[in-house]
Amino acid sequence: MTYLTDDINACAEMVQKGDPDRFMAVMSARPEQRAPLFILYAFNLEVARAAWASQEPMVGQMRLQFWRDVVESANSDAVPRAHEVARPLTLLIREKGLDASVLDDLIAARWWDLNKDPFADEIAFHAHIAATSGGLMRLAAKSLGAPDALMQDIGVIGNSHGIVTWFQAIPELESRGRQPLHDGRLETVRDLATTALHNLNAVHFARAPWCAALRSAWQTKAVLKQIKAQPERVAQGAVGLSEFHKKRSLFFKTLVGRY
Repeated sequence: MTYLTDDINACAEMVQKGDPDRFMAVMSARPEQRAPLFILYAFNLEVARAAWASQEPMVGQMRLQFWRDVVESANSDAVPRAHEVARPLTLLIREKGLDASVLDDLIAARWWDLNKDPFADEIAFHAHIAATSGGLMRLAAKSLGAPDALMQDIGVIGNSHGIVTWFQAIPELESRGRQPLHDGRLETVRDLATTALHNLNAVHFARAPWCAALRSAWQTKAVLKQIKAQPERVAQGAVGLSEFHKKRSLFFKTLVGRY
């Protein structure tokens, strides 16, 4: 499948500006693997930003509905929309046979961002993480040829990564009037990190080319250990590695073909 160079460049630029860590992860992949990842990560940014585009929830709903329509039309003979992300996404869905239900669940989960209601319970929180970060990880791996039999374990890596990125976003979400956690006590934060770390440690893959799609989670284990040891860092907005340690870790994981 041939993508327009301008579309891929636009997706790459969007990811570089809006999601620099994922951009670094994509650039660690082989050149021929990068286009699918840039497309999916640009799509994820478009969907994630929908709720914040306006103070009017209706505007966010219209943007999310646009992407639901894009996904639905991708499974027909419709001409791809003339949009720098929607057009290559449509081609990618058709070429790789991406699961429309995973894409739709990712979009639908973003309806939570349109209001200020907290999650109903911890189950709802985990469902949100699984639909967004877990779903995106499965789509990325599928786009690089990961077998369907491994999708559940791949989703676990995505979920663990999602817990980390959620913790990192908490100060910003709170500043926007959101209640990011059903229970924000330090004990609960530590328990979430401990469980995510346990789940991540239970998953192992043999080295394979498609593992480059998992590399966006390259910092996850180290950051979960950090939060487990010092859960107060979440409220302080001090979750994450230094730029030096991020780059060093990514370099060595790329060198040995791991994530």
